Amino acid sequence: MFGRRRSGSSSRGERARPAEAPGPELADDFEPPAAGQDEGVASGPQFGGGPWDAGDAYPELPRVDLGSLLVPVTPEYEVQIVFAEQQGAWVAIGHASSQLQLQAFAASKREDIWADVRGEITAELANAGGTSQEQRGTFGIELLARIPVQPGAPASGLMPVRFVGVDGPRWFLRGMFQVAAATDPAAAAPLEALMREVVVVRGEHPMPPRDLLELRLPAEAAQALAEQQAAAEQQAQQGQQPGGPFNPFERGPEFTETR
Repeated sequence: MFGRRRSGSSSRGERARPAEAPGPELADDFEPPAAGQDEGVASGPQFGGGPWDAGDAYPELPRVDLGSLLVPVTPEYEVQIVFAEQQGAWVAIGHASSQLQLQAFAASKREDIWADVRGEITAELANAGGTSQEQRGTFGIELLARIPVQPGAPASGLMPVRFVGVDGPRWFLRGMFQVAAATDPAAAAPLEALMREVVVVRGEHPMPPRDLLELRLPAEAAQALAEQQAAAEQQAQQGQQPGGPFNPFERGPEFTETR
């Protein structure tokens, strides 16, 4: 919904930055902690659990390392990384008939941005023919929205989605609940519980606020994907039909890359 486009043009919802003063912005979200200072202590756990910062003393759970996000894994959840030309990358987590999309962004350590982001989402949805309203939920103030089933075509019908946001130390995590989880608390509960145990790895390198934090496939999955793509290319050259769908793990949750 917001963040820089890969082409380098301004993305929707991104606030304009003064061209004459780019330097301070790069350093705005980065201040090395003083000697002996624990950078994670100031953030602490949020909402009685997570999402967590990498510097927090978060609970030990099986998590998959997706670069900027450490996501809990169990056989009940399907995890994918989706890459889109306009919106960048996000983690899609499926459970039963519901889905949660997660994106993490750099942010200033001096101010929260969720209030501004809600306003930008609201304006963008209105321009697209959708609707939205604020409500209080399990992660604080959130947006319950209805967006066109076909982007840019309100006549195609509207479907419900729910946006939540978490302001962390030098990062912002946005979640979008879809399908049943957008309106049914019981369907949303497993995905909300998973989101509370996500760990955001911001890193210490300076980044402009609102830049997407990098996502990447686990090493094992990336290698399996590369091998499958190479095999598919070889089969195509030989006039053979490619093999079945990519699944780098024989059992348990599935980690895939979708473009």
